[in-house]
Amino acid sequence: MSIVSDVKERGFEAVCEWAVKLDGAEPARAVADPDGLPREALLQLANRVRRWHEAQRPADITLEVEPGVTLERRWLALDTVGVYVPRGLISTLVMCVVPAQAAGVRRIVVCTPPSGAGLIAAAAEALGIDEVWAIGGAQAIGWLAYVEGVDKIVGPGNDYVNEAKLEVSRDVPIDLPGGPSEVVVLGDGDPELIELELAAQREHGHEAVCRTVDTLEEAEAIAPEHLVLLGEAEAFADQVRNAGSVFVGPWSAVPAGDYATGGNHVLPTNGWARSVGGLGLETFLKPLTIQRLTKEGLELIAPTVEALATAEGMPAHAEAVTRRRA
Repeated sequence: MSIVSDVKERGFEAVCEWAVKLDGAEPARAVADPDGLPREALLQLANRVRRWHEAQRPADITLEVEPGVTLERRWLALDTVGVYVPRGLISTLVMCVVPAQAAGVRRIVVCTPPSGAGLIAAAAEALGIDEVWAIGGAQAIGWLAYVEGVDKIVGPGNDYVNEAKLEVSRDVPIDLPGGPSEVVVLGDGDPELIELELAAQREHGHEAVCRTVDTLEEAEAIAPEHLVLLGEAEAFADQVRNAGSVFVGPWSAVPAGDYATGGNHVLPTNGWARSVGGLGLETFLKPLTIQRLTKEGLELIAPTVEALATAEGMPAHAEAVTRRRA
């Protein structure tokens, strides 16, 4: 039985057992330890992230598609969100928590491994978040999903965390599965700049993807987390379709996006950039459609309902409209 399945079946008792076995400590609220916290830099990043994500809010729309038939689409914040923060990554805390706050999420619950949890708790406190739990690994994901019952789980993690996220996604939505960090450099820029970008990504571990390519087609086939365009390749910026985030020109360093620009650094990997983007305000919103019909509106569209329902062998669907017209 997997850790997630065990937590789903036995709840908090299972979380405690796995936490002791794997973390060496029972689950507990993390105690803030501000020692080593670059508070001013944290708040500067949070301010930029907040402003960029607030600008992303989609508009509510209302349309009368036919006389007497009105549709409305409203964007609503999720109620509760669980955030997983890898050990010590205060910038990732900002990238997950601040957009959720900007969206209007009522309750944000953070989990992070016990080692370094004090730093994450101090950073969360500076952001106005007080629910930080010292729980790491798959047991944290199971706890968020099946004990706390959050509406969505976001945040990157190691292979165990990502497998756990995929497992719980049958019951609780997740942002996206994570994988090793990726950077692809395209262009004829300064070799020293290229090596600086590759070296920065190597800090994420030996599994990190650090490559240079010669054509946009090669880059698109990889669909990398980070795509750097240098020299003549800078002209391709408007043609890129498959990348988590694109960095254009010699001054657009990927670490600037990781730590300071305000763009989100929780991005798709493993080719997922072909179909999804990184975290944004919409990650923490859901659309709700409202439909209003007048008597005249129903009369107008009733023939459409009756014809299609009859063709599909759904007589009760047709009757739900015809009985109203009688």
